[in-house]
Amino acid sequence: MNMDFNLFMNDVVRQARKEIVGAGYTELTTPEAVEEALSKTGTTLVMVNSVCGCAGGIARPAAAHSLHFDKVPNQLVTIFAGQDKEATEKARSYFTGYPPSSPSFALLKDGKILTMIERHEIEGHEPMAVVQKLQNAFEEYCEEV
Repeated sequence: MNMDFNLFMNDVVRQARKEIVGAGYTELTTPEAVEEALSKTGTTLVMVNSVCGCAGGIARPAAAHSLHFDKVPNQLVTIFAGQDKEATEKARSYFTGYPPSSPSFALLKDGKILTMIERHEIEGHEPMAVVQKLQNAFEEYCEEV
């Protein structure tokens, strides 16, 4: 691969990580960190980050804006598909019944999957439609803040 492309992709990945962490999500980069986070009691939203331009450009802002709600998960975490492969594989082992999808969102309670918003529900949709899907899940499964 050409050097300029690698530098460009590193910058894209760095910016995508920064955007989601800046929204209040804790980045999980190892299988051990995933295990620790997803074994906690309560609700956890996992944002499966991705460099995919279209869907990622909808998912990351939706991840941030969805938190402006009276019910939110107890814990917000993110993994980066295609970058932190072992962490992503470990997180996906919790998403039983759902195929790998990125970007996507998984809502868990006490380590058990409740629902997912998959890539096909993000790509080609307006960011506010994705925010609404997230907030509908928060309304159903999360407690008031």
